[in-house]
Amino acid sequence: QVQLVESGGGLVQAGGSLRLSCAASGRTFSSYAMGWFRQAPGKEREFVAAIGWSGVSTNYADSVKGRFTISRDNAKNTVYLQMNSLKPEDTAVYYCAADKVYQSVVRSGGYGMDAWGKGTLVTVSS
Repeated sequence: QVQLVESGGGLVQAGGSLRLSCAASGRTFSSYAMGWFRQAPGKEREFVAAIGWSGVSTNYADSVKGRFTISRDNAKNTVYLQMNSLKPEDTAVYYCAADKVYQSVVRSGGYGMDAWGKGTLVTVSS
């Protein structure tokens, strides 16, 4: 089973950018669809973005479309989330997740994922 470690979170002003990374262990990374989820204080976890195993298929939450871009480098066992035009409401702990089924990443709300990272905190100040 793949193991995931996120990095790249931090404090940024509104309008700024951050790039999150999620490094995966194991030789089967390229067989997993990957997703980013987030959870703000006092709120439920929500889907942010997903990418298929080949990188061709992507999907975004409406709240981040046009501002965030998910990508992956299978040679480096890493998935990225480029976040631009950040808003205070983007403040959350961001988690990456892996699953064999792309539609599960997109539609499940994160339930039943094969693997999760421990998260990285993103704070956007106004």
